[in-house]
Amino acid sequence: YDVLPLSFRLIIFDTSLLVKKSLAILVQNGIVSAPLWDSKTSTFAGLLTTSDYINLIQYYWQNPDAVKRIDQFKLNSLRDIEKAIGVSQLETASIHPLQPLYKACRHMLETRARRIPLVDIDDETGRAMVVSVVTQYRILKFVAVNVHETQLLRKPLRHLNLGTYQNLETASMETPVFDVIHQLVNFNISSVPIVNSDKVVTNVFEAVDVITLIKGANYDELNLNVGEALQKRPEDFPGIYTCSMDDRLDTIFDTIRKSRVHRLVIINENSQLVGILTLSDILEYILLEGEGDDSRMS
Repeated sequence: YDVLPLSFRLIIFDTSLLVKKSLAILVQNGIVSAPLWDSKTSTFAGLLTTSDYINLIQYYWQNPDAVKRIDQFKLNSLRDIEKAIGVSQLETASIHPLQPLYKACRHMLETRARRIPLVDIDDETGRAMVVSVVTQYRILKFVAVNVHETQLLRKPLRHLNLGTYQNLETASMETPVFDVIHQLVNFNISSVPIVNSDKVVTNVFEAVDVITLIKGANYDELNLNVGEALQKRPEDFPGIYTCSMDDRLDTIFDTIRKSRVHRLVIINENSQLVGILTLSDILEYILLEGEGDDSRMS
């Protein structure tokens, strides 16, 4: 409960809702995930994320004849679709809101989940009740605002074992969107840096960009190239965040405190791609760095 804002809105989808309608609601409310509720059994049914929509696109790509039925797909059919294409099922893990935040963080790191629903039990009915969803960003912002012991954070990235620097997936502005979607799925990543012929970072294609493309159930938009697709981003898109190997982790936390950051692209002095720093990387560092060393866990 400590990391939740004082006031927030929670949108929950019934599993009988059409996928098409769920997309419209996500876009209308500026969100990228929602808890699912099975009204027949009055139980929490998992967490709907951008990965599930990308899996639906993969299904459409493998079964082009199914596009005629795609508008009739309901959320409760996503499990069958994901089973058909052999990918991970809907995220179904949850945690009680009175559990320690540390436990939620450990679970997210172990499962590579970027968010986890808080599910309580109603005292009167004994039924499950979705309270909220805690994200990695919300946790790290809570740390950035409330934790002032930052000695361990006053180190540049080059002195920390943080981020991914090898075998980075990239694309260009001319790359077909379908190719980038395959990269997201095959490598289980949430973004692909866009670079030019000199390896200079010009943008980032994110999993959430797929939502913008198919929001009107117009799957023909997926035939665009990356440059054309990125032009369809909303006007209030905040842009991409970058850092260098010389930036300290405490300054990165300052960026998290001020802005809704999901990842930082690490570049050199020529703006060329060096690596990717995700919120998972940062969360793992502050959670596990020095674990077992009592002098550093006070």
